[in-house]
Amino acid sequence: MGKNKKKKAFVYDAFDLIQFTWDKKWILIGTSVIAFIASAIISLTITNRYLSRVIMFPAASVSVSKNLVETSVVTSDTKDILTFGEDEEAERLLQILQSDKVRDYITQKFRLMEHYEIDTSKIKYPYTLLVKKYKNNVKFRRTEFMSIEIEVLDTDAQMAADIANEISNYVDSVFYKIKLARAQEAYAIVDKEYKESSLSIERITDSLRVIRSLGVQDYKAQSEALNQAYAEALGAGNLQVANIVKKQLDILARYGGNYVELDYKLEWEIERNSLLKAKLAAAKVNLESTISNVFIVDRANKSERKAVPKRSVIVVITTASTFLLTLLLLLIADNIKARK
Repeated sequence: MGKNKKKKAFVYDAFDLIQFTWDKKWILIGTSVIAFIASAIISLTITNRYLSRVIMFPAASVSVSKNLVETSVVTSDTKDILTFGEDEEAERLLQILQSDKVRDYITQKFRLMEHYEIDTSKIKYPYTLLVKKYKNNVKFRRTEFMSIEIEVLDTDAQMAADIANEISNYVDSVFYKIKLARAQEAYAIVDKEYKESSLSIERITDSLRVIRSLGVQDYKAQSEALNQAYAEALGAGNLQVANIVKKQLDILARYGGNYVELDYKLEWEIERNSLLKAKLAAAKVNLESTISNVFIVDRANKSERKAVPKRSVIVVITTASTFLLTLLLLLIADNIKARK
């Protein structure tokens, strides 16, 4: 019986809890007031930070030359240069935004080591602390609408807006530099092939000019005509004409094969040169293209109101948490006392 009574002391219904709270009201009120005052004072010491936001869409990955110059390559699934990017482009943009290249550029341009008041002479790992502060203040996320959001928190409202806008500008510059490097390589390869092809055409043309100077103009037509003339001269018994035609046939026999080969090579090389010229023009368009790789919807503006801290929220949550924690501790203490 004694054990059962002791167990009942551990059970609280709603009325018991209200009664217990009322009995301990002064303790609960006292701790809550202290928590209210302490949280209010602490929240006042927290530095105000302002939020600036940039919203952008990645552009679709397309070749400018194929969309604007090369009409022969247009297909039903060809993306337009004005098309917004999809999953792949959004992930690629996020990767660049989160890269060390972007972070290092921003930290140097805005002198964030000094702005965040990091003393390199007193802190053992200043750069690690800088990276931590940067990641806490600069956030990137992909929205459900496939846009990319850049959010920057800073104690200086104008600095927050400037950093957000500079990141959006610089990431487009990074895209451009990456593509430019490949476009330069592509242009150099095609340009080299085009020049070699043009030089090859000149060499073949010079060789054909020499052969033509020897009397070989059109191997097939000449061969038929000379063979017929030679046969007619022999048939007529005109040996003088036959000897003249025979000399021309000997020249044709000696250089005709080279002529046919060079003539075929020239035709093939001219066709190839024409294709290379078109590719060179396309590569030049890609090389000189300065079309943006992002669509900026909203640029960051200087915020007029602080984003954090939310002092009222801090005070309310702290006070409520203290009240509940105190109540819980009192209940535990009362149960421990009841066990004894």
